[in-house]
Amino acid sequence: KAAVFFNLPLLHSAAGVLLKVKSNVNRHLKERNTLPKIFAETVRRHGDKTALIFEGTGEKWSFRQLDEYSNRVANLLLQRGFVEGDVVALFMENRSQYVGLWLGMAKIGVEAALINFNLRLEALVHCVTISNAKAVVFGSELTEAVCEVHSSMGKTVQMLCSGDWDPKRVPAGTECLEPLLDAAPTHLPIRPDRCFTDRLFYIYTSGTTGMPKAAIVVHSRYYRMAALVYYGFGMTSDDVLYDCLPLYHSAGNIVGVGQCLIHGMTVVIKKKFSASRFWDDCAKYNCTIVQYIGEICRYLLNQPVKDIEGKHKVRMALGNGLRQSIWEEFTSRFNVLQIAEFYGATECNCSLGNFDNMTGACGFNSQILPFIYPIRLVKVDEETMELIRGPDGVCIPCGPGEPGQLVGRINQKDPLRRFDGYVNEGANSKKTANSVFKKGDTAYLSGDVLVMDQYGYMYFKDRTGDTFRWKGENVSTTEVEGTLSRLLDMKDVVVYGVEVPGAEGKAGMAAVADPERSTDLEKFGKDLEKALPPYARPVFLRFLKEVNKTGTYKFQKTDMRRDGFDPSMVSDKLYFLDPTRGRYVELHQELYSSIISGKQKL
Repeated sequence: KAAVFFNLPLLHSAAGVLLKVKSNVNRHLKERNTLPKIFAETVRRHGDKTALIFEGTGEKWSFRQLDEYSNRVANLLLQRGFVEGDVVALFMENRSQYVGLWLGMAKIGVEAALINFNLRLEALVHCVTISNAKAVVFGSELTEAVCEVHSSMGKTVQMLCSGDWDPKRVPAGTECLEPLLDAAPTHLPIRPDRCFTDRLFYIYTSGTTGMPKAAIVVHSRYYRMAALVYYGFGMTSDDVLYDCLPLYHSAGNIVGVGQCLIHGMTVVIKKKFSASRFWDDCAKYNCTIVQYIGEICRYLLNQPVKDIEGKHKVRMALGNGLRQSIWEEFTSRFNVLQIAEFYGATECNCSLGNFDNMTGACGFNSQILPFIYPIRLVKVDEETMELIRGPDGVCIPCGPGEPGQLVGRINQKDPLRRFDGYVNEGANSKKTANSVFKKGDTAYLSGDVLVMDQYGYMYFKDRTGDTFRWKGENVSTTEVEGTLSRLLDMKDVVVYGVEVPGAEGKAGMAAVADPERSTDLEKFGKDLEKALPPYARPVFLRFLKEVNKTGTYKFQKTDMRRDGFDPSMVSDKLYFLDPTRGRYVELHQELYSSIISGKQKL
């Protein structure tokens, strides 16, 4: 009874948010609206107000300027023969133009493939190829990465470079984007007859199948993700949001930029997160909301105390992954009154929000009216992470305190509960299951293990499958294993995440079958810098005689995860990627103790 009464105020609030968003979604469906149409209404209300500020240059764009820039993009693509349903890959670092480019594409039904600017070589080619992109718009800062793979993209792919232009450095046939846009008309072109459930763009997510998967984001999904956050956490159009997250991810581009496009909020775009400049930026631009991932909060706490961190107007920190152990330290030190922690993924239908500032929780779901939002935790085998089913074949729900995988019932007719999946349809089957809530239904599998308390608050516990999170990025072990094996003359390589005290997520560790220890670590380290982004490079190496496999030749990782990187527990040679030297060094007991204590930085 105490739990029920405790739930009632929050239940009313959460239900009200869902009803509000659902009502808006139904209206947009009926009126066949799209994100560009919603943005047009925002421009009408806030035309001369500042929409975007790029911290790198201090340049400010009004809503009208953003509208005109995106119109130029749309008209240029029409002049070039692009039509509704075509795809253009966007490969550049954060800046205001990034938003204007994909928004302009959306105005004529061209779909943007938002590619992680850390990707190189095979992974980069893969992302462009699976999207069937007819053009690549890349930032001049990524010219070298594009030159490395240009010959693998096909001669029909148009190349457009944005930024400081050097014709001698870019691939042959590349054109400079800015003069072309300057010559393009600023009027709104004739829109195609798109609707709210049509495709908007693609965001790439790491998965267990190897290379990144292109998740489909439709207009209604973009709206739903941004609106749930806006209404759930009590934001207003007068807020100023500080967005230092990459715009190729849904957190930066939907949860953050979405508040500008849909709700008329000013958004400050940071090229790259800087712990030392964070509070200076917030004070300079009068930010009231900041975005974070768990690592950002920890990096900020590791900074020396400065006067400026208490002279800002920030009232809310919005994001996910803030560890409970530093939650209260963060709020008290930086005087941030509200932690707007949420749970979600680009493709999921079971997002959660901690709407009432409950320390440590990533969300809430009613225990007395669960039908309002059909999500639940279901029991899984902790070794294999397979769903556990009852005698009737239906998944078994978890009780309070029992860890389980978060799932959401799929209803393709409801934009709040639909699953849009991936460009590669073969990847969809691994994210859904049948007979989860009841016999014959279909549900989305989050791949994450959460725990719920007696009141309905949810707490993140772990990630299932062959993916772990490091430096704010999901790392596919299968993808890294393939790359390392290729660099090491096809040796057996097993990649997994290991916990490091005080560090967010899990650090990558690779076990290499090399009984002769013939690997040249100096060369291997240099090859890794070219082949993998920083967050995917193994922090620890383990060299062993052979890797244990199952009868179907799958690597067995459970024991190695349990061993971790403790030299006293592992008889094999261990190595650590020393960030100060930029190379692997032998991991002995003294260095291990330094890492565990936090003296040795990762």
